[in-house]
Amino acid sequence: MRSITFSLIRRNLCSYGVSRLTSKQQPSLLYSSMVSPPLSSSSLMRKSFRDPSRTSLFLPFRFASSSTAAKKVGADENLKRVLETEIECAEETEDLPQGGFLPDGFPFEIIDNPGEHTIILKRQFAGDNIEVEVHMPEMAGEGEEDEDEDDDDDKDDNNEASGQTYISLIVNISKGEGPRLEFCCSACPDEITIDSMLMKSPDVSSNEMAYEGPDFSDLDENLQKEFYKYLEDRGIKSSMTNFLQEYMISKDNREYKGWLKNMKDFIEN
Repeated sequence: MRSITFSLIRRNLCSYGVSRLTSKQQPSLLYSSMVSPPLSSSSLMRKSFRDPSRTSLFLPFRFASSSTAAKKVGADENLKRVLETEIECAEETEDLPQGGFLPDGFPFEIIDNPGEHTIILKRQFAGDNIEVEVHMPEMAGEGEEDEDEDDDDDKDDNNEASGQTYISLIVNISKGEGPRLEFCCSACPDEITIDSMLMKSPDVSSNEMAYEGPDFSDLDENLQKEFYKYLEDRGIKSSMTNFLQEYMISKDNREYKGWLKNMKDFIEN
């Protein structure tokens, strides 16, 4: 029985780093462990503070979390104030809520869904279904580099063009369920330019490499003029470009203001 007790004590003491105890030392350790009262929570905490290896278990985490929370609140408040300032600026620059005055005889229905980057113009003409996708204004030459830095004339032309805004128009003309014509155009004030055109067939998969015809600029000049007249007859005229520019600039501002408000609501909540 005595040997069993000592073996149990030895096993327990080895876990605390005590080894090779003599038989005379083992009973005294057993007795001291039995009569010594367990450490209270306050004593354990005082001991932990005296032990440098245990100090990291306590207060630093509480201080770090409170400091991080304070920084987060301060950053959120600063962001909210800047968003409010931007919203005020956007409201001040919004002169015409609908983006300009509708010109006389404007033949299209305007479909303007809030939150979308484009508007859609729709009409029917002589059996044709006409749909025009109008994009936000862009700056001509933005992000482009001069290919020939030694040609001063080209630099001057590019600098003049870079200060002009334009809007992209994608014109689709169809006759029911069959193929449709698609024109990609650029609209500057009082001017529309056909950049490309192609015929799309519903029977041709998007994975198939269909022949799309030559570049529009490579067509015969007379044929190019007739295509311009073809679009004019269907309402795609240079006289509509000023209105569309104003409309899309105003829409851009409205969408930006809505985006700012959504951001502000998200930060506040």
